[in-house]
Amino acid sequence: MVGNIAPLAFGLAVIGSAIGVGLVVGKTIESVARQPELAGRLQTLMWIGIALTEALCFIAIGVAFIPFPS
Repeated sequence: MVGNIAPLAFGLAVIGSAIGVGLVVGKTIESVARQPELAGRLQTLMWIGIALTEALCFIAIGVAFIPFPS
């Protein structure tokens, strides 16, 4: 990316990922409060959701390093 746009892309990727992780964890806590017997399965699904959300952040940061012709 050109100039000062790359830090903006990093920031947006990280902010979006943080919001996504917060939503995943919050909904998992709500689900465990409603059905405690599913806590183990929900925790596994939560970690998968967090991993996928963070993967999107890493992909966005990786794309920011690709040199585009001007």
